[in-house]
Amino acid sequence: MKYMLLMNSAPVEDLAPMQEWTPEEIQASGAHMMQIHQELTERGELVGGEALAGPEAAKIVTSDGVSTPVVTDGPFPEAKEFLVGFWMVDVESEERAIEIAAQTSAAPGPGGRPTRKPIEVRAIMTPPIRSFD
Repeated sequence: MKYMLLMNSAPVEDLAPMQEWTPEEIQASGAHMMQIHQELTERGELVGGEALAGPEAAKIVTSDGVSTPVVTDGPFPEAKEFLVGFWMVDVESEERAIEIAAQTSAAPGPGGRPTRKPIEVRAIMTPPIRSFD
């Protein structure tokens, strides 16, 4: 079963924004994530994953399929969260996907305390949609 584990920048109560963390705290959190990434690779569960550029590089594209697409900057300032990265995993069960998400959510933050960042777990529709006919 394939799942997407979506990581976002949603604020967490009692957790300072990452820009206020010490370099050592940032390094520890990154090391935690890399350890999970390595374990998933070694187990053959990692299908893919990427970190995403910040929202300042995002574009919103809208099109009617006829006119030139409208491209605007985004997300907009009122957005309190944005997608920062994802892992696609191929695991035996939803329980395993949730276990990985829990490890990810527990990445250390300031003072080594778990960040408790929410990780969205979404099943990938299988088999891929070939046609809408």
